[in-house]
Amino acid sequence: MTSSVFRRGRPRVAVLGAGLAGLLGAYLVVTTTTASAAEVVVSQGRPATASSTEVPGAYLPSEAVDGNTGTRWASAYSASQWFQVDLGTATAVSRIAINWEAAYARAFTIQFSSNGSSYTQAYATTTGTGGQQSIPVTGTARYVRINMTQRALEIYGYSFWEFQVFSGGGTPPTDPPPTDPPPTGGTRLLSYNKPAQASSWQNDVNCNPCSPDKAFDHDPASRWATSSTTGWVDPGWISVDLGATAQISQVVLQWDPAYATAYQIQVSSNGSSWSSIFSTTSGDGLKDVINATGTGRYVRMYGTARGGPYGYSLWEFSIYGTGGAPVAPPAEPADPTFPATRLVFEDNFNGPAGSRPDAAKWTMDPGVPQNGEIQYYTPNSENASMNGQGSLVIEARRQDYQGRQYTSHRMNTSNKFHVQYGRIEARVKVPKGNGLWPAFWMMGEDFLTGRPWPYNGEIDIMEVLGRNTSEAYSTLHAPAYNGAGGYGQKYATVDLSQDFHVWAAEWDSRGIRFFLDGRQVFNASKETAENTRGPWIFDHKFYLILNLAVGGDFPGPIDATTPFPSQMLVDYVRVYQ
Repeated sequence: MTSSVFRRGRPRVAVLGAGLAGLLGAYLVVTTTTASAAEVVVSQGRPATASSTEVPGAYLPSEAVDGNTGTRWASAYSASQWFQVDLGTATAVSRIAINWEAAYARAFTIQFSSNGSSYTQAYATTTGTGGQQSIPVTGTARYVRINMTQRALEIYGYSFWEFQVFSGGGTPPTDPPPTDPPPTGGTRLLSYNKPAQASSWQNDVNCNPCSPDKAFDHDPASRWATSSTTGWVDPGWISVDLGATAQISQVVLQWDPAYATAYQIQVSSNGSSWSSIFSTTSGDGLKDVINATGTGRYVRMYGTARGGPYGYSLWEFSIYGTGGAPVAPPAEPADPTFPATRLVFEDNFNGPAGSRPDAAKWTMDPGVPQNGEIQYYTPNSENASMNGQGSLVIEARRQDYQGRQYTSHRMNTSNKFHVQYGRIEARVKVPKGNGLWPAFWMMGEDFLTGRPWPYNGEIDIMEVLGRNTSEAYSTLHAPAYNGAGGYGQKYATVDLSQDFHVWAAEWDSRGIRFFLDGRQVFNASKETAENTRGPWIFDHKFYLILNLAVGGDFPGPIDATTPFPSQMLVDYVRVYQ
């Protein structure tokens, strides 16, 4: 299938080398719920209208009520917009479900009308979080409208893949449960590295290879997908041989956006005759945790209805229970206890004025930039040195070099220091000026051995845009959420260019909590990401990066007011476990 992991967001910017991902906004998410047995969608295929469209003849209102999560409505690039669906007759409405694209609304209201001209308010928020929102409402309406007044991405308008109106039911249950409690008693992971088969699988430039074994390799950045030439059909299935008869107690599915709305979990003693231990017709993708019991040597996901025009795809298919012939996956390090106090890496940049970064700790990373940046990162630390007062100076200059008119510096700890979990912090003073882009961030070490971005993972502890140094960004990038759709937060603060400030990330197996000067500014929860964004790929080693970019898609262009040279000052970098 095509690279459907990017369908949830606006097309990402190109990123090669160890370059900075094109973060374009801040995204928080909430868990969606599935419909109860008595609840039905009453908006699908109904006439829809909107205040505008992003492009004439494209991203039409009808594409948000077509039941296809691969199509969407998008508005013009302004703050005041609306979208409306005509249910055809007065209908008792119980819930609104919105599957936002990256350009979501922070402030919006849901309104009901019987005639399309006078409206009553059913719901209002000024703290919308995007993602997949499920909003309980009460009332009767023929017309249901969402009025949007504040954008999450000020450079775009609003966009959602689906806007669904439900009727009936009550408080909808979660099915399967939204959390992933570890199996108890003597149960363990049975499916790791076991032989797998599937109805088909993809092996082309977009997914190379997405073979069945990728769903059982305990690697959330690899996946199985049905063939893009023969597999976009129903049914589609994937099975695993547990090696011996097992007693199944739990199955966990981490779906790619190519998910099943209707599927069964089946067991077999011989791999040919199957019995069902779980069945649903209301699958909504992302993470399904299924507490189902059964006995068999073989376990199969048997999909009978797809959530979109593509096939089926799973990042992970994990089976827990007893028996079988399990192989233990590689052990993870223990979680640190915070506040972490054991210092495992430190550079205080206390060298004499003009001295270069410590080559025992830092790898220089020269070359051409990414993301539309205009600088050249010079080799051999030409743009980085100690100032003799306890700081590293990374300097962006107006300077002809290798066909570019600007130079700067990027360095990292690759092949010198890699870390999994702990507190990673730096004390930094950022420059002010249009087009300047200082950052303190991390890349998954498997990038060094050939895994491409964003499958290796990226952790942006600090990004500041020189055009507005009174706000900063902390963000994660992964296959299912990256670029404009990264999982992160923009936060307002003091003018960061006036003094040094401490950015930190406290990272363990539950997630990553980001701090500015001791104040938590964002909690990137593993559970939230898996249930609302996609797989969590941050449980492995990463290396540290410091750089100062010039221009680019995120900070925007420089202009006549941008000062050169401009300096990013780093007082220290420390890692504790």
